[in-house]
Amino acid sequence: MTHALRGSAVIRGVAESELGEVGPHRFPLDLLGEAVAGALADAGIAKSEVDGLFTAVGGRMMSNLDVGEYLGIAPSFTDGTMIGGSSFVSHVHHAALALQAGACKVALIAYGSTQRTDQRRPGRLPYPPELPSYEAAARPVHPVTGYALAAARHMHEFGTTREQLAEVAVAARRWAQLNPKAFKRDPLTVEDVLSARVVATPFTTLDCCLVTDGGGAIVMTRADAYTDRGTAPVYVLGAGEAHSHRSISQMPDLTTTSARESGRRAFEMAGLRPADIDVLELYDAFTINPILFLEDLGFCAKGEGGAFVEGGRIAPGGALPVNTNGGGLSFCHPGMYGIFALIEAVRQLRGDAGERQVAGATTALAHGNGGQLSSQVTAILSSEL
Repeated sequence: MTHALRGSAVIRGVAESELGEVGPHRFPLDLLGEAVAGALADAGIAKSEVDGLFTAVGGRMMSNLDVGEYLGIAPSFTDGTMIGGSSFVSHVHHAALALQAGACKVALIAYGSTQRTDQRRPGRLPYPPELPSYEAAARPVHPVTGYALAAARHMHEFGTTREQLAEVAVAARRWAQLNPKAFKRDPLTVEDVLSARVVATPFTTLDCCLVTDGGGAIVMTRADAYTDRGTAPVYVLGAGEAHSHRSISQMPDLTTTSARESGRRAFEMAGLRPADIDVLELYDAFTINPILFLEDLGFCAKGEGGAFVEGGRIAPGGALPVNTNGGGLSFCHPGMYGIFALIEAVRQLRGDAGERQVAGATTALAHGNGGQLSSQVTAILSSEL
């Protein structure tokens, strides 16, 4: 039986703000607003039509109130789910549910961050500590130490090599070289990654995501409310969510994420299998992430992710296109990346990705990750029902 939510909602508009380093006179809501204006224009929908608001902005406890006030939107349905970088993929799922239930007619998902610029602002206040006492004694440097722990365990259990981790960064950079908006586009080799400064064993600086500024926005409606206003709809065929822990010390298994559950739920709703997916956009905060997600989402067996990415398999020209905008490792990573994975998936399905376009792509998987491999949300999108 076809799932009732399958294909019931469509993404109508997407946009990013200025990305990279925007300067000291711009702030997160500025970038969020710029992205929203672009996404609404892309959808051909007026701001006055928006009645569903979905946001998560780092450092703002009541971001939906801030964003609603800033944009002049008083929504009839509001969702401020905050589970880290996967929040925006979660918002797509929640928006589809709200649209189907009639709780809203036009859903707006939005994000903005000036994380890079903020680091240079005088008098910047640090985020409050979140360390539970049982981890504090080990003096972790979150989030990198948590992900490094998972990578080290994967190497110990399955023989994954440093070179295989580095191949993930190199593939991302090769895609970024095809994307004029990418923050890092200079050539990168496995040797460059291995010889960079060590941050947390086994990671060097080039195994870690960028720190940039940026905003993004997505506009959704019901599929049966779609009217042609210039852009093709992208259908939400499936979505699934799961989270397993908050602290890395409480992760049930350092080499298996709850993407197994989120992916299974998304594929079941979509009625598809991994072999049916043309392009993947995976949250790559660190090089171990895509390896874990390729395994847990069913694209290869557990423990085989390192070998799977060898030889440019996920790079341009490889068998499976992954992170075609350059990902968080080379495109942008303004604190949370999930919304940019969705935007790139939509562009690929519309055929709007320029030089990096995957020929004939009709299905895409966008996967968000939050915390320290804590929350996992998967969405399966398609240009066809």
